[in-house]
Amino acid sequence: MKKSIKIVFVLLFASKIIQAQQTNLPDSLYIIQDSILIITRDGASISVLVVRKKGEEKPLPVIFGFTIYARKTDINKTKQVAEKGYVGVYAYTRGKKNSPDELIPYEYDGDDAYDVIDWISKQEWCNGSVGMYGGSYNGFTQWASTKKLHPALKTIVPSAAAAPGIDAPMMNNVVMGFQFSWTYYVSNNKYLDNEDYNNRKQWSDLEQKYFTTGSSYRSLDSLLGRPKNKIFNRWLNHPTYDDYWRNMIPNKEQFSKINIPILTTTGYYDGGQVGALHYMRELDKHNPNANQYLIIGPYGHFGSQGSPDSVYNGYKIDSVANISITNIIFQWFDYILKNKAKPAFLQDKINYQLMGSNTWKHAKSLAGVSNDSLTFFLENSNKNKLNPKNARKENFAKMKVDFADRKFMNSYYYAFRLIWEGLNAGGGVMYKTDPLTEDVEFTGCFTGQMNVSINKKDMDYSAVLFEQMPDGKYYYLTYFMGRASFANNNTQRQLLTPGKKTTLPFTNSYFTSRKLSKGSKLVLIVNVNKSSSEQINYGTGKDVNDETIRDAGEPLILKWYNDSFLKIPIRRN
Repeated sequence: MKKSIKIVFVLLFASKIIQAQQTNLPDSLYIIQDSILIITRDGASISVLVVRKKGEEKPLPVIFGFTIYARKTDINKTKQVAEKGYVGVYAYTRGKKNSPDELIPYEYDGDDAYDVIDWISKQEWCNGSVGMYGGSYNGFTQWASTKKLHPALKTIVPSAAAAPGIDAPMMNNVVMGFQFSWTYYVSNNKYLDNEDYNNRKQWSDLEQKYFTTGSSYRSLDSLLGRPKNKIFNRWLNHPTYDDYWRNMIPNKEQFSKINIPILTTTGYYDGGQVGALHYMRELDKHNPNANQYLIIGPYGHFGSQGSPDSVYNGYKIDSVANISITNIIFQWFDYILKNKAKPAFLQDKINYQLMGSNTWKHAKSLAGVSNDSLTFFLENSNKNKLNPKNARKENFAKMKVDFADRKFMNSYYYAFRLIWEGLNAGGGVMYKTDPLTEDVEFTGCFTGQMNVSINKKDMDYSAVLFEQMPDGKYYYLTYFMGRASFANNNTQRQLLTPGKKTTLPFTNSYFTSRKLSKGSKLVLIVNVNKSSSEQINYGTGKDVNDETIRDAGEPLILKWYNDSFLKIPIRRN
């Protein structure tokens, strides 16, 4: 099967989540309680691990992690916390470790975290102050815990935080396949099923089987030869961002009441970045005086949680970006929970690394990282340019996607490699700017408006940006991927009218910051999803989870009109 350059979406919840630096000190130095069960207000059981340093007689502040990732090595992380002069507590989603309950990801974690904090606050070894930390799912549980703030919770430090319904299991209403294997990883036993999860051939073969047979997304479990997957199918029953998803995290009223200091860490290439920044924007929107800080740099999902890779996917990060996020997190806890100095690294609320400049930059808000923008229109000609001027005469680039043809994939790009010797459009349409006449600081999330017409009722599409550097190589910058029928509202599906020109605005893309060199070109690839890595939207208007290759019908005919445009956020000194 011939493929386009293929996306491999970095697993948000992969088995090798960054571990805090482990201590080799013996258990005899600690008071370890690893079989505690807390009964919640609704009668569920939560398994809890507590580690205290022997010889500590006075109550201490507590650093608390709440997670679905139950590992026997968690004791090392709680030892590290104890070595820093805190009590270390780890608790697990109901159904994990010693809890006899059914595992249901996301839905109860906010209330359960509150109950665990309440229990912690009443222990003789707690001085009444609790801070939360951790990444990915653990980042989500922190934000979930703020739906109802417990008085003892003094700060949260979410890293690479997942936002259910926003960036997992679906991105802009498109469900991604990597979450299917994750459900077995966390639910097959009371800890984690690494053997099953790390059998990459099994999951790759499943993706190919889904693609080649044209089966429905709901049939993934039967294609794998397993019983009905209750967790995954529960998610598929909620294709819009409805109350099921919204109830998992704070609503606008609850955001308005979050009055504790918050430090968020994420990366330009972190699959959880969209979720992490979603929380920040919602908090800023509903509580303009919120006391929150951000560290963001050229990091992936794991590096943004503790120890960045000095070389990430072939790109050697600037030396100033090679920081210990773990150390800053503990400095933050000392600042909030022990009244010590604020981490010197946090020079303002938003702290971002401008790639290619070997500098960190700082801003007072997310909105303040850029102060100007560059607009480019899709000029459809023999060379398909990105033009700063809108053409006077309407024109379009035409695409054809045959969903019944399984010899080829249409796919979007992702950061499994950052620097490319050459590019092809992967079945889409490629546009380029003229060479830049000066260096440009590209900082923020690119946005835009695609004006299109199709002969069907829906499609899933992508817009991906690269810098073509003066040496001819391509540097991956950022991307957007979403479902057309949710372009205006992720809570309500609005099908397209076949043959009618339609406006598709987009904003929910990935934040990046890079110094674009004079002489470079910006490169855009627009495309339609037809790959094994996510749902295939056949455009019938039915529930995409139920569509199969029998719904393919005639090929999709798509017109990208030349009044479509991108806005690139930039910072002028």
